[in-house]
Formats: sequence, structure tokens, C-alpha cells
Amino acid sequence: MQKENERFVTHLPCKQCGSRDNNALYGDGHQWCYGCSTYIAPPKDPKELQELLENSDSKTYNTQQHKTNVVRLGPSKAITDRKISLKTCMAYRVTTTNDDKPNIQKHHYPYFDKDGNHVATKVRRVATKMFNFEGKTSSALLFGQQLFSSTNNKVLTICEGEIDAMSVYEMFAPKSYPVVSVRTGAGGAVSDCKKQFEYINSFEKIYICFDNDEAGRKSARKVAELFPPKKVFIVNLTLKDPNEYLLQNKRNEFMDRFYGAQNYTPEGIILGENTWDLIANEKVIESVPYPWDGMNKMTYGMRFGELCTYTAGSGIGKSSVMRELAYHIIKYTEHSVGCLFLEESIERTTKGIMSIHANKPLHLPFAEATMEEKKQSWEATLGTKKIRMWDHFGSTDIDNIIAKVQYLASGLDCKFIILDHLTMIVSAMVGDNERRAIDSIMTRLRTLVQEQNIHLMLVSHLSRRTSSDSGHEEGAIVSLSQLRGSHGIAQLSDFCFSLERNGQAEDEDKRNQTTIRILKNRFSGETGPCCWLQWDKDTGRMQEISNPKQQSNEDFQEVSDGFKI
Repeated sequence: MQKENERFVTHLPCKQCGSRDNNALYGDGHQWCYGCSTYIAPPKDPKELQELLENSDSKTYNTQQHKTNVVRLGPSKAITDRKISLKTCMAYRVTTTNDDKPNIQKHHYPYFDKDGNHVATKVRRVATKMFNFEGKTSSALLFGQQLFSSTNNKVLTICEGEIDAMSVYEMFAPKSYPVVSVRTGAGGAVSDCKKQFEYINSFEKIYICFDNDEAGRKSARKVAELFPPKKVFIVNLTLKDPNEYLLQNKRNEFMDRFYGAQNYTPEGIILGENTWDLIANEKVIESVPYPWDGMNKMTYGMRFGELCTYTAGSGIGKSSVMRELAYHIIKYTEHSVGCLFLEESIERTTKGIMSIHANKPLHLPFAEATMEEKKQSWEATLGTKKIRMWDHFGSTDIDNIIAKVQYLASGLDCKFIILDHLTMIVSAMVGDNERRAIDSIMTRLRTLVQEQNIHLMLVSHLSRRTSSDSGHEEGAIVSLSQLRGSHGIAQLSDFCFSLERNGQAEDEDKRNQTTIRILKNRFSGETGPCCWLQWDKDTGRMQEISNPKQQSNEDFQEVSDGFKI
């Protein structure tokens, strides 16, 4: 049998906080205000107690509001299966019907308007967990909002559902901190909070305590963005929701999560004081060396997540350098290489990579090689299953190119991809169309590089203008401004390399010497000439040599020293 001190009689105004009906009267005559936590002892005089109960009995909270036909159905009872106490249910005016019939038992969560009128009720069927609204929700506040104001409270907690709001309130007991809930879960949270912006923003601190799932986390961030960041805190739960902490008797753990909540910062903004773990648990960045020491000294090798652009004038040897890089990767690493050489056939690409291993230009008539030699070169290169190519048949549609790069990376696990060359993809375009197309494809390639964590080697042509009388084919020094078509190439690349060679030099050795110059270096910042390559026409290979200009100066100094002037 229910004790008199537990039997709820009615709601009364509170003289302490001024609430119209937060004060609850119980059967033994004591009163408790759920708004300001004020306790009033029962009258000592039996006649005074009887008079209080008789005068209050007619005010029992079954009143029908004048604006709607929503009524309070049934008495407040503890929701035992969720460990919600009677006092909490009474505080939020939550009632239960058909308590003795589990199959049709219902919980009724009342909603009020700004004037304190009961305008709507969410009815939840316990057995099926289905719910519906009765009444008019257009003027309804947040669940529980009518109970709390910012006048006597500084902190507001917003939950995703009514049970969770009452669970947090329960765990705060015996103190009665303001806890409310949005009306329609994570999906409608932003809309609900926008409507009650002034009320929510009137508190000094706002704690958002939504469910620990993708929808809850996403919605919590969106709600947080409505208010000044300095006052918003997101409670990151480890269990499913607040009620789960209550059910598992983990109140202390919940309090640790609540009071440990950090001030909300917009997504992507990182506070410096939160970065020590990045340093303490610093990841080792895998770096694959280039085949030439000079490049390694200034770049520290190739890394995944980088987009590197190689540029030069026509006929300087960009494709030869790309094939050297492809061969170096498959020979000295476990990684695969995706090759998109848009200006040559599969046969030419195949023979070009085989030639590097054979040290013979197998595509040229004078390069004599037996079928056995060719087979050995093929097995050491194409036969390793580490080279993937695309027979493009002249198709250079931008979407098609992006799709092929995507497939090479994610479908064939190519960690290194060569795209030779960008200019061919937009060669049919002119003026602004070309620039827009290059910007578009560079942005998409940059995104792919980051998403797939690959190393992309991109070849791009130069414009014809130079800073000297000679052209790029005569060894003119290259600058970033000479990249053809768009500044997006330089802006979105981690590295920009230029290949410079005077293909018209009278001296054959000089004619076959290539300078690799770093135009942009996002990793270490070092720029300028980094290495020099000598092409051997008999082997088709490019070997690193010392700086030819320094060598010439040294030779000149030796000759000069032989003369006394």
C-alpha cells in the first residue's frame, strides 16, 4: 500500500520561486517544489492538515486546458523498467495508463506552451515503443522547459528524448538541475532548438547530451553551432544513451563524462592544447626514396598523400623520367604503380619500362635483344603484377580519367599513380574553359590523393612564354607562373618539379643533360636545382651526375692555375 508521504495530491504555486505549479503536495501534507527544490514540512495541527488537503483536492491535475482538449490521463507512477522514480515522473508531469496491463500500457509525456498551458502529449506505447502526439504541437516548448528558467539556474542540459532527460535529472538528484529534451529526436533537434533559441541561450552554459550514435553525434554538432561556442559543451557518452548509465548503475561514470565535457569547437578547429597526443604518439611517415640522391636530399623522398607535378617543354624527357620512377618503385618497394600514359600505346609503355631493366632501348631498331632477354625483362617488370596500365583508346574525358585513377587506387591497390599528362585531358579547350577544366580536375585529383592516401605523379606542360630569349626546349629556366592553363596546378600540388634541358646544344653531352629543379616544396621548403641527369642513348637510361656547371668551373680553375699572369 502506498504511504501517505508518497501519495501525490496536487500541484500548487511555489512562494519561493514563483512557479505556478512546480510545487507538489503529498498525502501527509508535506510539499516539494521541483523547480527550486524547496521543502515545506507538513502542518503539525491535524485540522490545518485536513483543511489543506480538502481545499487542494479539487485542484488535482486532471484539468482540461481551454486551448486544447488535451487532458492529464492517469496518475504519475515510477517507470521501474527504466529506473525513473516517482518524484522525477511527477516533476515532469509524466503519467501512466493501463499500468496493470503491460501489453497496452502507455506513458504520457506532457508538453506545455509559454503560458504554462498543457497543449500536447506524446503518448508512448511501452510494448511496441511506438509513439504519437495528441494535441497541438505548434506552440509546444521543449519537454520539461516549463519547469526551469535561467533566473535561478546557470546550466541547461538538452537531451534527445524524454526518458533520457528524466534519466539525467534522476542522476542529478537530490539536486534538481534543469534538463529538457527535444520533441522529435535527433532528426528534429535543430528545428526545435531554433524555435527555443532565446530560452536556451539565456543560460550561461549549455550541455548537449544526445545519444552515442552517428545520428546523435551529428545532430549534437548541428545544435551546438546555433549558439556561441564558448557556452556550449557536448557530452561524449561511451554507453548508448543517458538512460543506459542509469540502468547499469553507472551514475558516477556519467558524471565524469558530463563534467569532463569540453567546450565545443566547430568541426575541424583544433585547439593547440589538445595536440600533445599527436606528438607523443607521432606516427612514422613512410617515405620511399627517389632513384636520385640529389632529389632525396631536398625532398626526403616520396610520401603517400602527396600530389607531385612534373613539368617541362616538349621533348625534354618527362615520360622517360616517369618510367624511371615507375621501375624504381616496383624494383625496390612492395608497392604497385598505376600508369596512365595518355600519349603512348600500351606496347610503348611496356617496352619503355622493360628497356630500363634491360639497359637497352627495346623500342628502337638498333637495340638487339634475344627473346630470352626480353622475357627476363618482362618478368622483372610487367610480370611482377605490380604495374597496372590503362588502354585509353584516345578517351580523355575528365570523369573517365578520375574514375580510372579511383579504380587504380581503391580497386587495384596502386599506392603510386602516374598521370602523363594533364594537358592532354583539356587539350581541346581554350581560354577560360581550359582554366576551369584544369581547376576542376586538380581539385578532384587532390581530393582523391587525400581520400585514398596515394602518391600521384602528374605531368603537365608549360606555356610557351619564358623569362629569357631562349625557349624551354633550349634549356630556359622554368618558373611556376609558366605552368600552362591554371594557377590551381601549383596551388594544389605538394611538389612542383621542372625538367630543363637544352635539346639544341651543339655538344652532345650537354644536349642530353637534364636539370631537375624544385619549384615548390611543401614538405621542407627547399627549392632550386636538386639533381642533374645524363641520358645515355645506347642504354636509354638516365643516370645522376654532379652539377655540370660546377664541373666546368672546376675545369676552368685548373687550367687558369696553370698560367701565371
